[in-house]
Amino acid sequence: MSRRQVNVVYSERMGEPCHILITGASGGLGAALALVYAAPGTRLSLHGRNAERLARVAAQARQRGAEVSTHLGDVTDAQCMAAWIEASDRMAAIDLIIANAGISGGTSQRQESADQVNAIFAVNVTGVFNTIHPALPLMTRRRRGQIAIISSLASFRGFAGAPAYCASKAAVRVYGEGLRAEVARQGIAINVVCPGFIKTPMTDVNPFPMPFLMSAEHAAQVIRLGLISNRARIAFPWPLYAAIRFLTALPQLIMEWIVVWLPKK
Repeated sequence: MSRRQVNVVYSERMGEPCHILITGASGGLGAALALVYAAPGTRLSLHGRNAERLARVAAQARQRGAEVSTHLGDVTDAQCMAAWIEASDRMAAIDLIIANAGISGGTSQRQESADQVNAIFAVNVTGVFNTIHPALPLMTRRRRGQIAIISSLASFRGFAGAPAYCASKAAVRVYGEGLRAEVARQGIAINVVCPGFIKTPMTDVNPFPMPFLMSAEHAAQVIRLGLISNRARIAFPWPLYAAIRFLTALPQLIMEWIVVWLPKK
């Protein structure tokens, strides 16, 4: 889909979407995305699991002129997610969905437990599917819409200390890249977002230096501009992206030696 075509998807308001639905909007990157889109003439449908924090984000968005509705729920609940997305779309056609909800978990000096692995995949993979699939038929019928899938630069390599997180983000990145070509002729844009380290409660627990750490607000602006341009892969910051792509090109034995010495989450 060309940039001209994706602009048709949007409202007349400077090429921006009118109705944006965001999961995981009660904090971190999701909250920053909600606020970067909040403006007069914009409707936000915000999902989260923490009522107090979600209400605070909604109030801030309303102060910026946006019309806001909220939904408390779990992205792993397929029936609940489908009902909410369909109800939101009946209120006003959804222009942009940002499948942002995600969790992480580290191993430190331990192996990941089966429960932790299952929980990460349930939210980061199944939760993305539960967000995307109720919306696809709605967007297909009107032949317009855009879906952003939040992956990670960690999706390009399995790193010791967070194998389940890396694998879950790789799954949704590859899925989104394949889905983009599949639905483009139906007027739907799919964009995969691969950020590096963003300062959020999720990264605040990391006991190691994080190169090119950026604020959630800065990351949200980068994502917004990438979505307006309909970039297939929005990967940033570029120095870290380049470094990771270089590492993935190294022979497996060298890469295994390097990752053993990297700090663990």
